[in-house]
Amino acid sequence: MSGKRVLAGFHAVTARLRHAPESIETLYVDGARHDGRMQQLLDRARAAGVRVNVTDAGRLQRMAAGSTHQGVLALASEPARASSLDDVLGEVDARTLLLLLDGVTDPRNLGACMRTAEAAGAQALIVPRDRSASLTPVVAAAAAGAAETLPLIAVTNLARAMGEIREAGVWIVGAAGEATRTLYELDLTGPVAWALGAEGQGLRRLTRDRCDWLARIPLQGRTESLNVSVATGVCLFETLRQRQAKAAAA
Repeated sequence: MSGKRVLAGFHAVTARLRHAPESIETLYVDGARHDGRMQQLLDRARAAGVRVNVTDAGRLQRMAAGSTHQGVLALASEPARASSLDDVLGEVDARTLLLLLDGVTDPRNLGACMRTAEAAGAQALIVPRDRSASLTPVVAAAAAGAAETLPLIAVTNLARAMGEIREAGVWIVGAAGEATRTLYELDLTGPVAWALGAEGQGLRRLTRDRCDWLARIPLQGRTESLNVSVATGVCLFETLRQRQAKAAAA
């Protein structure tokens, strides 16, 4: 299966069928599953002309390499979409919203962040090539379909990439518990990239120094920090809220 990507589970496979069915080489399904959800997926696949291979749960588990397949797995090529930082920065406008993750090595956290970022309308998720989880079937499953539409871009040097993002006219806001201002005090209505670090460790010093602003999420209880995917949701959806409020007032 060299050069191909394994998509496991209903979310990931359905998202690919919806957005790029031509990229699916073969759809594998568990022959013992005959429920309505499976039938809907099979109907969508056949309407798109996707080849369906009926197999058993054991083979699916081996192909899924430990991720949850739910009786559905597809072998596919990568669809055409933004694949580099240059692609993303070539289309910067007032609606640009990017997510930078520094040191998030847990694949389920990365997948959850992808799901949240895609739901908030982000154009890309950017991570360092080292010290980060990569796009695996586990990440794709946690992303629940978002990995099919949100580009995950790995850069060799995150600090250098942040410099390029700033030069393109995008403000970078770093989430940091020690920041003096909260995210609710910032104007997030222009092109913005949020930078978040792993839970407990936060942003590395070099990454923090490349941010235009630092902001904290005001926590009211005894909890000292939030999971990075939860923090991502708070930051991105506050950005979305401000933009929608500005558009409504115009």
